[in-house]
Amino acid sequence: MASTSMAQEGDIARGEEASSTCVACHQANGGGMNIPGGESWPRLAGLNADYIAKQLHDFKSGDRQNATMMTFANMLNDQQIVDVAAYYSQLPATAGQGGDNADEALLARGQQLAERGDWNAYIVSCQSCHGPGGRGVGKTFPGIAGQHSGYIAAQLNAWKNEVRSNDPQNLMGAIAKRMSEEDIQAVSAWYATQPSAEGEATQ
Repeated sequence: MASTSMAQEGDIARGEEASSTCVACHQANGGGMNIPGGESWPRLAGLNADYIAKQLHDFKSGDRQNATMMTFANMLNDQQIVDVAAYYSQLPATAGQGGDNADEALLARGQQLAERGDWNAYIVSCQSCHGPGGRGVGKTFPGIAGQHSGYIAAQLNAWKNEVRSNDPQNLMGAIAKRMSEEDIQAVSAWYATQPSAEGEATQ
């Protein structure tokens, strides 16, 4: 059975128009912004359209908490959500920020967690769900390669602290609770340095 977002066709031109309120944080190119020590705004460009639509609905309903996003999501009707998601999904993915100054040891730990996990700590690899290279898998697991490190870290901490819980079967919550602060910084920095995945929107 098709989801609500799949049942409606997104119109890219209407989506670009409706996205005018998103630009202040997510930028005109959908690349977002990494703000060290502050709230980082995620890259939306190139993400799966159904994933974007689900997050907007979750902000609107309160299933995902963010006061700013709740306000903006509630300005959009269901069709506008589909249109905005379609618009951002077809924009070229931009490069991640925030991993450039990470040292080799931190990046190596991040790569280990991303690709192999840490079975001693009962942490499964990120690619088990997010796919090889962090390119994302369909509408459920977003592409995280090339996402900003500040945003990835903030979301991992939100799941760890039970502030966010809108993922399937609390998979992220269970994993994040097993991660140390250094683990979170490591995997966030590593993914920020990886090439943004081409074709995320269609996977």
